[in-house]
Amino acid sequence: MPNKAYKFRLYPTPAQKILLAKTFGCVRLVYNHWLDRKISQYKEDQTTLSYTFCAKELAVLKKTEEYAFLKEVDSISLQQSLRHLDQAFQNFFNQPKKGFPRFKSKRNRKNSYSTV
Repeated sequence: MPNKAYKFRLYPTPAQKILLAKTFGCVRLVYNHWLDRKISQYKEDQTTLSYTFCAKELAVLKKTEEYAFLKEVDSISLQQSLRHLDQAFQNFFNQPKKGFPRFKSKRNRKNSYSTV
C-alpha cells in the first residue's frame, strides 16, 4: 500500500498563530543547537552524536530553567527535528552530493515542522 501525503491550508486564530510561531522557533533552536554540538564533537574526535544521545540530552535540557520554554511546544516536533538532523548527517556521509547540513535561519519564510 503506497503512502499518501496531504497538505492543508491553515487559518489559525491569533492564539494559534502564537503557538505556531513558538513551535517554529523551538524547532529551529533545537536543530541549530544540536548541529553546532555535532560539528564541535566531530572536530574534537571524529565521532558523531547519535539520535538517541541527542534525544536523551534534549529531555535533560528541557528540565533546565534556561530552556524551560521548550515544554510549551509539541515534544514530537522537537524530536522530529533531531531525526531530520540525524538523517541530514547520514545523507552527507553516505551521499556527499547532498551537502553538509546547514543552520536554519529565522529569515526563511517557509517555516515547517513535522509531527505524528
